[in-house]
Amino acid sequence: MLKYKYHYQSLLLIFLSILPLLSFGQIKSIYYNVLANELNNSNPIPSEEPFFVKGRLPSGIEMVKVSVNRAGKNENRAIFYEWKKPFDFEVSEYELFISNPLRNNERYDFEFFFYGRAEEQQMQKVMTALHRNLEAYIRANMEVKSNGIKTNHSDPVLLSQMNQIVNDGLRDYQHFLGREFQGFSEIVRQKLDQKERLKLRRARFNVLGRNREDNAKAAYAEQYIQELIQLVQNESSQYLDKSLLALVDIRTISNYPTEKRANVLPLNIGYATIPLKRELPTTEYLHGPYVGLSLPLGNKAFTKFLGNASFSTGIFLTNFESSQGDRVTGDLIGLPIYAGLGYKMFQVFRLNVGAVMLNVEPANNISSSNTFIQPFAGISLEFNLWLGLKERR
Repeated sequence: MLKYKYHYQSLLLIFLSILPLLSFGQIKSIYYNVLANELNNSNPIPSEEPFFVKGRLPSGIEMVKVSVNRAGKNENRAIFYEWKKPFDFEVSEYELFISNPLRNNERYDFEFFFYGRAEEQQMQKVMTALHRNLEAYIRANMEVKSNGIKTNHSDPVLLSQMNQIVNDGLRDYQHFLGREFQGFSEIVRQKLDQKERLKLRRARFNVLGRNREDNAKAAYAEQYIQELIQLVQNESSQYLDKSLLALVDIRTISNYPTEKRANVLPLNIGYATIPLKRELPTTEYLHGPYVGLSLPLGNKAFTKFLGNASFSTGIFLTNFESSQGDRVTGDLIGLPIYAGLGYKMFQVFRLNVGAVMLNVEPANNISSSNTFIQPFAGISLEFNLWLGLKERR
């Protein structure tokens, strides 16, 4: 028992000495030179860890956005990050936090978008163009017939396409608070539905009929269409009256490399307990040091749980002896071999549970030895063995 107590005290002392050394690395920063359109001084950018992108803020720029996408992939898969000027504070630099780590030794496309405050005259031109496009769309898709107003599309399609007209017209503009145009309201939908209840019979759009009744019906149809046009124009104007930023410039960097990280092999050195029963009168607990390797089930930078989980295998460094004098050894190489699952905690500790192959040789030498598979549980320190001669960075 004194021997086991000594092992526990030694392992605890090692763990306590390692704890103060645990530190979390500072988040890296790279610089974007807008004049040279150069990223990180033409060096590879960090991989498998978040980082900041900093740059000089051009005069008049209120917001900077960057899209990051793996080279050759669909543009819809790009991830956007943005920085906004804080209130009226005078700042000379912007800082974008790239929170999603990039993959090791891959190439990425970057697009930098620079936005400035839209001028009143500029917004007036945008508003006028949107109003004309909405009116043209409504008139092109509505036809006055004798039995009412017919449309080329259903009401949901009309709403969707009018929303798209607004979004396309504002493609180069951004709301300062990040709010997007939410689409036309329920009032517009109800106005579209109202046309189903109009009875015009012989009226023709914008053409005077042969008698006063036809003229009244044509005027009524025109009044309905004009009310719908005015309604959608008013709702689009409400959004445009807010504080909008206009796109000033776009800078693109294509096919840019990330850092190539060196391959590592996690080495575990720890201490474990093996409960042993089998032919013994009572369950005994064997304790001893072990060493082995861990193969992660995923990349921790992208899948935290699977990145910390692993398949582990190795050997115990000593053989054992039961209280009855039975010798407990390994069956294949003379030392117990284990295999199981592990989970990494606090950067360097790994919990391991699994099974160990044991060979029990009775002390009386009467019966033959037996091979058993027994469970075990242990905790270890994990160190990365660098594979290759190159530096990690």
